[in-house]
Amino acid sequence: MRLLWPSLAVVLLLYPALAEEHNYQLAGPAPGSIRFKWIHGSICAATNRDPRVQAVMYNEDTYILRENIAIHYDAPFTYLLMGNKGALLVDTGATEEAEYYPLRATVDAILKRWGDLRGKTDLPLTVVLTSPEYLSENQGYRQFVNRPNTTLVPLDLAKMKAFYGLTDSWPNGTGRIDLGGRIITVIPTPGAHKDGVTFYDSYNGFLLTGHLLFPGRVMISNDADYVASLTRLKEFSAQHPVKWVLGSQIDMKFLPGVEYMRLIRYKPDEHLLQLEPTALQEALATATRMLGKPEVAILADFTMRNRVGPDERPGRRPANLPRIPQLPNLR
Repeated sequence: MRLLWPSLAVVLLLYPALAEEHNYQLAGPAPGSIRFKWIHGSICAATNRDPRVQAVMYNEDTYILRENIAIHYDAPFTYLLMGNKGALLVDTGATEEAEYYPLRATVDAILKRWGDLRGKTDLPLTVVLTSPEYLSENQGYRQFVNRPNTTLVPLDLAKMKAFYGLTDSWPNGTGRIDLGGRIITVIPTPGAHKDGVTFYDSYNGFLLTGHLLFPGRVMISNDADYVASLTRLKEFSAQHPVKWVLGSQIDMKFLPGVEYMRLIRYKPDEHLLQLEPTALQEALATATRMLGKPEVAILADFTMRNRVGPDERPGRRPANLPRIPQLPNLR
């Protein structure tokens, strides 16, 4: 027996685990959870000691990453999805310098660990953006330029359409990214930005909507396009199971209809990242009502601004919003 264990160790080193193939075709969304608190910055950003990138495993093939709010006030989210033949990184955060925001190093470490467990090496990576135009989603893009075995979505709108096979069908068609059994649907959704795209991950039932819809300050740049895009998403979600709508950032507090001030770097009482699918209908109804009007709308989970600036304040808080009862003064 003393000779068996060293021999077995040698065999394991010489013959690593065979590549494991995963079945991504499930009857419903894959199990997973977001049961934690996001790092939320500091009153003084210079004193913050939290990780520069918070990486959380939603399930074994899905990671949600967030840029530290002490680095950038938007604290944007990115999503890393793995399949049998490739990985997809959706959005790249708000900071170019890897010294301050080590997104590529974080992604490389996750893919290395995932590949070791699955018996896969050098998994091809595709980097895409929910809006190449929006700075808080595209600055880390440059960290992946010249990365081996990596494909980057073009930043130019016409080239981006061609990349997804949507040159002749934008914005009404859909594209497709196959990660090896895990299919990602590409849905054009201009309105917040002219090049806006939503990604549907059928494995998890996620709609990754970027800056189009998220628990925060939704800025509508073209209201007709925005309504049309939400209409497409609503129709799409009626035909495909959607568990959550996941956007690019959080601007809301946990109090219904209450925003954080812009540009601050300390948000200890944030809203959840995930929105229920019913948010699509709520946003569509509100945006339809606002067509052609300069207006601010306050809803429980997000606010919407049409034809006004980001600091425009609403005239009145809606009476139908839930209110948190005040605690009695115990002093």
